[in-house]
Amino acid sequence: MSERSLRGTQLGSRSLETEEGVEPAPRQMVEFECEDGTRFKVPFSIEAEVPSTWDSGIHGIGVRVGVNEPDGEPVKHVRSHWDMLLERRSFDELQVLLDERLAIRRGEVPAQS
Repeated sequence: MSERSLRGTQLGSRSLETEEGVEPAPRQMVEFECEDGTRFKVPFSIEAEVPSTWDSGIHGIGVRVGVNEPDGEPVKHVRSHWDMLLERRSFDELQVLLDERLAIRRGEVPAQS
């Protein structure tokens, strides 16, 4: 029975469309160079905005050949606790608070609850 079973025609695994008359989008080959000197090319559409760095997958991040500096993302300033404190209070207010706390620590003024 198993020898006589019907076999499929593989309709799902093969495309019946042809590539006749199909034109791919215009492309440009962009060259990148890794730190170890390895160069590789990546195809991009003519209309695409080409990045200045690309991960080769093997040798690391490559920098676009012919570009002086990579266009890095703008670095966001990391706000410290001091920066956030200065957003809420002026320097003079902070000085008054510091003087009050130091007086309490020294025992000059009884602590308020």
